[in-house]
Amino acid sequence: MVDHLSKEKRSWNMSRIRSKDTKPELIVRKYLFNKGIRYRLHNKDLPGKPDLSNKSKKLAIYVNGCFWHRHGCKKTSIPKTNIKFWKNKFEENVKRDNKNYDELINEGWRVCVVWECEVFEKDLNELLSDVLPIH
Repeated sequence: MVDHLSKEKRSWNMSRIRSKDTKPELIVRKYLFNKGIRYRLHNKDLPGKPDLSNKSKKLAIYVNGCFWHRHGCKKTSIPKTNIKFWKNKFEENVKRDNKNYDELINEGWRVCVVWECEVFEKDLNELLSDVLPIH
């Protein structure tokens, strides 16, 4: 199947996809702040630059997009063009994510992955209950 957009238009569209300050991330940030949990954004000193981290609690939270990080939900599709490229890209993303999670866990950090679709479909108390001391 041929892409219906020109290379320039496709490039422009892709450049608009945000990696920081996404709506799901903002929702999780607001939730944590309201619970009194303070955090640092995109800490470059930690593997994978977690979206949110708290050094004193050794907590790292990733708010992952389902498409890019391959959650497996209905948002996890594969583009119809350049399939080989996309499959390789997604495999590398997943390998990199798992490597980063393992590094943090081996350093004694608690790692929580919150998926984009879950932010809108589930209760944040439930999603974050395993990693946060929320009462």
